[in-house]
Amino acid sequence: MLLLFCSTFVEAQSFTEQPQKTSKDTLKKHLLLKSIGTGYFPTKYFNFDLRYLIKFNQFEGIRTGIGGVTNDKFSEKYRLNSYGVYGFRDHRFKFSIGGGMRLIKKSNTWLNFAYTDDLQETGSTKYITDDRVFQFFEPRLLNIDLFYKYISKSLTFEHQITNHLLSKVEFAVSDIDPTYDYAYALDDQLYTTYNLSTAIIGFQWSPFSKFKETPLGTQEVKSGFPKFSFQYTKSYHDVFKGDFDFTKLDFRTIFELGQKKSHFAQIIFVSGMAIGDTPLTHLYHAYPNNIRKEKILERFSIAGLNSFETMYFNEFFSDKFFTFQLKYFIKPFHVTERFRPQVVLITRYALGDMDNIDRHQDVTFDTLNYGYTESGFEINKLLYGFGLSFTYRYGAYYLPTFSDNIAFKFTFNVSL
Repeated sequence: MLLLFCSTFVEAQSFTEQPQKTSKDTLKKHLLLKSIGTGYFPTKYFNFDLRYLIKFNQFEGIRTGIGGVTNDKFSEKYRLNSYGVYGFRDHRFKFSIGGGMRLIKKSNTWLNFAYTDDLQETGSTKYITDDRVFQFFEPRLLNIDLFYKYISKSLTFEHQITNHLLSKVEFAVSDIDPTYDYAYALDDQLYTTYNLSTAIIGFQWSPFSKFKETPLGTQEVKSGFPKFSFQYTKSYHDVFKGDFDFTKLDFRTIFELGQKKSHFAQIIFVSGMAIGDTPLTHLYHAYPNNIRKEKILERFSIAGLNSFETMYFNEFFSDKFFTFQLKYFIKPFHVTERFRPQVVLITRYALGDMDNIDRHQDVTFDTLNYGYTESGFEINKLLYGFGLSFTYRYGAYYLPTFSDNIAFKFTFNVSL
């Protein structure tokens, strides 16, 4: 609906202009759709951020709000960004206020600051170079229930070393408050809330992608593979009242082989390691996406893009892990010009472990030290971007009840 409205709006404007302006109007329409594809709806001085319009999860229920950032017509040297959202189940406002100053235009070097009061999923890893990843619909969010509150003050330095290599450095001081019963035991003390003082260095390397200058800035016009992301996190004890000393190393790479219009394969490898006194909130899950219901159809929901569909939420946590995912996309079946369903074969594997598991109090979970395996298939693009997914859990973590190992779900895939 949003795309239809935007397209109609631009077309209506073009119709009333002089014929010689057709090419200019076509360019405006293209830039508008391109901007929406990156998650923004542009206005004269302010670009609205579509990520905050509406979402849903098990803790907040419906989460809705508004946000955005000033654009170059407001200022080419300075920017302001903020958002405000409200959760109808937890009855709480969340917000962020920030801004930035451009230091070097050619390398797109910025110094940013932000004050944020919000929620984050326990065990999730956020790559700071991924802050503009946008999806019109994020299916996995629907079932998440384990969050922690955080209030953070951060200072970020971002620098485009080359078109292919982006770097970011972030310093942050955060107050952490889990929304569930949890305590971290350390030195005869139980921490139910705690402070973290962290420094993060992140790199995103896309050596085979192609870029060009556009009115929206330097844009990736052709994705090349493989892509690599690396992140180093250090939490300091007794620096700005930080409670814990730990180090995290995170790595992700994405390969694609073949042609998207025909057969092609996608391989995703993710790994992480936490060393030191790391609370559960900042450890790792393995991207689970299954809810605890007795019957298969009661668990019927929407499959994620890269998540373990048969793994139950909060079932596993690790302080060291890796996951491997292989998707093989079979050439779409050309039934009609508009109906081209596509079969995707999927295999996923996860391995992990945890030291000092007894430090995590008031929660129960397993580790992945025996290796977790699931396989299945998707039939996508059956109707308006919707399809079906079937996944089966087997191997070391096979469950005694056969139906508990099966996940049957919708899929949803749409792109501009």
